[in-house]
Amino acid sequence: MERSNSYKDGLLFTAMVVAECTNVGVNILFKLATNKGMSYFVFIFYSSATATLVLLLFAFIFRSNTASLPLLKFPVISRLCLLSLIGSLLRILGYTGIAYSSPTLASMISNLTPGFTFTLAIIFRMEKLALRSLGTWAKIIGTVVSVSGAMLVVLYKGPTIISPSSTASQSLQWPLQSTQSKWVMGGLLLLMENLLISVWYIIQTQIIKLYPAEFVVTLLYCVFATIISAPICFMGESNLSAWRLKPDIELASIVYSAFFGLTFSTVVHTFGLRMKGPVYTAIFKPLSVAIAAIMSFIFLGESLRLGSVIGGVIICVGFYVVIWGKANDEEGGNKDSSKVSLLESP
Repeated sequence: MERSNSYKDGLLFTAMVVAECTNVGVNILFKLATNKGMSYFVFIFYSSATATLVLLLFAFIFRSNTASLPLLKFPVISRLCLLSLIGSLLRILGYTGIAYSSPTLASMISNLTPGFTFTLAIIFRMEKLALRSLGTWAKIIGTVVSVSGAMLVVLYKGPTIISPSSTASQSLQWPLQSTQSKWVMGGLLLLMENLLISVWYIIQTQIIKLYPAEFVVTLLYCVFATIISAPICFMGESNLSAWRLKPDIELASIVYSAFFGLTFSTVVHTFGLRMKGPVYTAIFKPLSVAIAAIMSFIFLGESLRLGSVIGGVIICVGFYVVIWGKANDEEGGNKDSSKVSLLESP
C-alpha cells in the first residue's frame, strides 16, 4: 500500500513539473506569436475552443468510462460556471499582461501564487494552521524558501556560466522585448492573474470534492470557459481579418496551448488538487522561474547565469520541505484516524 502511494506521489510530482514546463512553453510561444501580430483575444478563444474539441473527442472515445458517473447537480454546475468565469478572466489578464511585458515577468510574478493560495486555503479551512505541528511549520518555511529562491533568480543574475553564440542570442532574443511604457501595466495585470489563479485553485478543490471526476470536470470547465470568453474576445478583437490564422507560429502556439496549456495542465492540476490540495499545487509555481531560465537558454539563446543555478537549488530545497510537511500532516492524520477506529471497534 505504501509502495503504491509512493508511486502515485512520484507520478503526480513528475506530472506537476512537466505541467509547469509546458506552461512556460505556452507563454514563450504566445509572446512570439503576438510579436508577429496575432491578437491575444484570438489566441485565447481559439485555444479554448480547440481544447474543448480535443476533450470532447477523448470523451467520445472513452465514453464507456464516463457512463457510470453520477448526475451533475446544481452546486457543482454553479461552481463550474464561476470557475469558468474566473478562468476566462485570468487568461485574458495573464496573456494581455504577457503581451505588454514578457514571459520572464510572468514567471517572476507567479512567485506570489503560493502565498496567495496558502492564505486562502487557511481562510477556507483547507489547510490547518496548527502552529505546534511540525508539518505546518515545514509548509510555511518551505513556501518562503521556494519564493526566496525564485526571487534570487530574479534579483541576482551573477556571472555567466554558459553563454550561447552571440548570433543565436541576437536572432532569438528580440521577440521578447517590450516597451517600458507597457511594462508596469503588464505587471499589474499579471498580479491580478495570479490572485485569480489562487481563487481558481480553491474553487476547483471544492468542485473535485463534490464531483471526483477530473476529466469530466476539465471538459465542462473548457466548454463553459469557451462560451464565456467568446463574446469578450469577439468584442475585444472586432477586426475580422485578425481571426484568419497563418500556418506559422500563430497556429503552432494555439495548438500547443490547447493540448498542453489547457488540456494537459488543467487535468494534472485537478488531480493534484484532489490528491494533495491547493497549497501543494501552487507551490510548483516558483519552479517556472528556473524553468523559464533554462528554456530561455535552450530556445531563446539567453545566457545561463549563476543566480539561476543557485536559485534553482534553493527552490528545490523549498519543494522538498513543503512536500515533507504535507507528508507529515498526512501521516499524522492517518495515525489519528487509526486510533479513532481502534477506539470505536468493539
